[in-house]
Amino acid sequence: MQQLDRRHFLQSTSCGFGYLAFSGLADAASTERKPLFPARAKRVIFLCMSGGPAQLDTFDYKPQTGKKPHPGSVYSFSQHGQSGLWISELMPETAKHADKLCVLNGMHADTGIHAQSFLQLHTGDRLRERPSLGSWISYGLGTPNHNLPGFISLNTSRPSVYSSAFLPSIHNGTPIGVNGENMSEATIRNVDPARFSLSEKRKQLDYTQFLNQNHASHRNDPAGLDDAIQSMEMGFRMQTAAPDLLDLSNESPATLERYRVGAQKGPVGTCRMSDFGRQCLLARRFAEAGVRFIEVNHGSWDQHKNHRRDLEANCEVTDAPIAALLEDLEQRGLLDDTLVVWGGEFGRPGLTPDNGKNETGHNANGFTFWMAGGGTKGGHVHGATDPTGARAVEGKVHFRDLHATILHLMGLDAEHLTYSHAGRRHRLTGPEGGKVVKEVFA
Repeated sequence: MQQLDRRHFLQSTSCGFGYLAFSGLADAASTERKPLFPARAKRVIFLCMSGGPAQLDTFDYKPQTGKKPHPGSVYSFSQHGQSGLWISELMPETAKHADKLCVLNGMHADTGIHAQSFLQLHTGDRLRERPSLGSWISYGLGTPNHNLPGFISLNTSRPSVYSSAFLPSIHNGTPIGVNGENMSEATIRNVDPARFSLSEKRKQLDYTQFLNQNHASHRNDPAGLDDAIQSMEMGFRMQTAAPDLLDLSNESPATLERYRVGAQKGPVGTCRMSDFGRQCLLARRFAEAGVRFIEVNHGSWDQHKNHRRDLEANCEVTDAPIAALLEDLEQRGLLDDTLVVWGGEFGRPGLTPDNGKNETGHNANGFTFWMAGGGTKGGHVHGATDPTGARAVEGKVHFRDLHATILHLMGLDAEHLTYSHAGRRHRLTGPEGGKVVKEVFA
């Protein structure tokens, strides 16, 4: 009897998983799927401002009433673009793109507790681990680039917000960089193309996958091992595409300057290197490469006693890179089908010029998000807070509504995008459901 070597066995045996079948199983989990109805957006870039941006100092303008100053802000606002959108002096570069922005001034959430509201923003649930918005989109639509994951999370140290939870792990967010780390040194965990050649890694993976499948064939519920097999195949394929995308050496000096790559530090008095510009530039590159959901993170918006100083520093760090991202997406013909979303887990009550204190708290009852591209109305304001900015009173949008709206723009129905787990069907918007805010559609 002729002796079969391992590779020949994998390629030819009918009782094993088979060499070619490995990639087939992984592809089946990540293959691009058609949306339920015509999609306005093909991808999402979520600019997550962790900590609670002060809406009254950025995008929620409260005009001066008679001799009384702007209620809640010490910063001046002016109108921008043909739409005349009111934007704070703290965002001069973003203001140049006012006609692209759809501002949601009626946002509200369930709690002013950071961890819970941040989790609800990402997963729809403020108490339990659930699949992230990016994971649901990856699950619903797959990815058009089989060499890259459908969901990438930049500069975050909170696995719960990019977790696929009970969804197949192939839809887990791939983290790049850790909060507080210089993104210029960031890599994708366990993706190291230099240690061994790709052919050597392929041989190792073939054998590992054969053992995995052989083990799975003797189990009643092999779903966990199937997830591992799929993830390993994706990890291998990423080694051919991801390193080039992370390498910005082929970007022009002018582009790096527009994005302020490497130039940003955190608020005065901290040692944080956010390098937010690098994140935005990477987001553009990943969007071009076919990644379905990209989250960009900037912390430090939880300013209390040093509100003015820290807010000004945060705006200075994020303003120009966001403007560069919007500019590039438009020039490259990507903005029409890329939904850009900006916001944090809640907002803040305002300051007043005659208030001697320089501190703010948390406000989950009324705050601001904005969206751009992806089929939304540019130069448009939806919703409003009361005259003091304390509470959403018009066009109210809860996180559940925001999620339902994002899914709808991607061609997915939040009511029908479900997954069976622990004996019942789950969805992103929970038992309460979410309302699609069609008033913001172009």
